[in-house]
Amino acid sequence: MIKNLFPIALSLVLTFSISSCKNKAEEANTSDAEAAAVSESTSEKFTVNVAESAIEWKGFKPTGTHNGTINLDNGVFKTDDGKLQSGTFLIDMSSITVNDLEAGDGKEDLEAHLKGTVEGKENHFFDVTKFPSAAFEITGTESLAAGKTRLSGNLSIKGQKHNISFPVNITNNGDQITIESDSFTIDRTKWNVNYGSKSIFEDLGDKFINDDIEIKINIKAKKA
Repeated sequence: MIKNLFPIALSLVLTFSISSCKNKAEEANTSDAEAAAVSESTSEKFTVNVAESAIEWKGFKPTGTHNGTINLDNGVFKTDDGKLQSGTFLIDMSSITVNDLEAGDGKEDLEAHLKGTVEGKENHFFDVTKFPSAAFEITGTESLAAGKTRLSGNLSIKGQKHNISFPVNITNNGDQITIESDSFTIDRTKWNVNYGSKSIFEDLGDKFINDDIEIKINIKAKKA
């Protein structure tokens, strides 16, 4: 009986492992900060529509995941001959929202912990009182297959700046630009978001939180 069950169990483990690898978002290429891209004086300017833009996030731990959104505060992009060339946007870190929990069922507590508005836990995650905004500034673009673009830029969080690059779909209809990324991950510890990281702290057992944060960017900008 046990011998008969072993191949089935092994098959289930392999299937789960392969499926997990396929579903895991790719990690963004991360390097030292670079000079921001500059456009010509004749470039067309687009202003981010913050009401229709957001950043989706997902965090992982052994017992499950949490996900939510973060709003943009403002942003500007410039195009040359219809192609995205430069731009920046600010992220309102005080707008961090948890979407997988209900009000009264831990939602408010987790949001406060992530923001750092709990006394004594300010620096566990994002410490929004000290660092109310994060920022992204474009440093370059590269055409990829299937109409995609590799977008590179400096991401600043908690006073730390690193360059990241990841695939996006860019749509420009003349009056509006839409930038939508594939899901990608970043290693949060590179930006001093260290709480619960087993690569930083020892003896956490299964109480750790994965270093990788999954991100998906959705931005709409209107011609100024």
